[in-house]
Amino acid sequence: MTNRLPRIALILLLIALPVSAQKDAPIKEQNIRAELGFLASDAMQGRGSGTGYERIAAEYISSQFRQFGLEPGGDTDSAGNKDYVQQVPATERSKMTWNAIGVLKGSQPGEAIMLSAHLDHLGVNESLTGDKIFNGADDDASGSVAVLELARVLAAGKRPRRTIYFVCFGSEERGGYGSRYFIANSPVPLTEIVADLTFEMLGRPDEKVPAGKLWLTGFERSTLGPELARQGAALVADPHPEQHFFRRSDNYPLALRGVIAHTVSSFGLHADYHRPSDDISKIDFPFMTRSLNSLVKPVQWLANSTFRPAWLPGQAPTR
Repeated sequence: MTNRLPRIALILLLIALPVSAQKDAPIKEQNIRAELGFLASDAMQGRGSGTGYERIAAEYISSQFRQFGLEPGGDTDSAGNKDYVQQVPATERSKMTWNAIGVLKGSQPGEAIMLSAHLDHLGVNESLTGDKIFNGADDDASGSVAVLELARVLAAGKRPRRTIYFVCFGSEERGGYGSRYFIANSPVPLTEIVADLTFEMLGRPDEKVPAGKLWLTGFERSTLGPELARQGAALVADPHPEQHFFRRSDNYPLALRGVIAHTVSSFGLHADYHRPSDDISKIDFPFMTRSLNSLVKPVQWLANSTFRPAWLPGQAPTR
């Protein structure tokens, strides 16, 4: 498949994949199943970074943002019409990658929060025997679905005080091109982004933390994680400090620029990481539904409060 897919083909494909129209809280398992079932299906050929299938993923997520009533945060065409998709120039093996950006405008200008994930994965490896498709159900269709479902719930509620950017980045697996481009071309000054929560691999429980819990990378570095936990989020500290996960996702470039940015995950170092076996059959949908629902009210609180998280002394990341 080429990178220049006819737009009508994309539209027809998206129309053929309906998702429940329910817009009330809490997050519904049926919606998680529908969205993740599409993004991690064999038909998506592993959403390889910079491929046409990655673009389809961006278009699909964008179509959901539109359905939820978010404003577009992507590119503007020659006629002045704004889209939800942002084209990103990349290097290495591809010339282009794609971000999907939806915006829920707040009532008070000057402050924003971000909820983000990456929409790409590793594509197809024809040299393998047997299953050749890296579906990336946990990594990171689960994170993209978290962004989608929080967008669904938050857009259906009262307009928040702070603007919320819902962003799914392209080409994280090939060097973080999508997030780096977004940061370099941020729609608001980075000093106005109060916090970023990146969602990465939260489709299965981690046996190293209490049942039903997600963990936050760099929990001990800032006031964000402890405060969200006090507000009811099922968040605990990262039980794998030796893995340095805080530095291994799209939150880190933001954190280096001063934004209080962490990753929410439950990756228990399972053997399917970056393998074709990371597929839909391995996702624990009840766990994912319960744990994501625990984040709804805390994120709503963060979007409406005057609380501004801060790095603790000596804990701001540096290169």
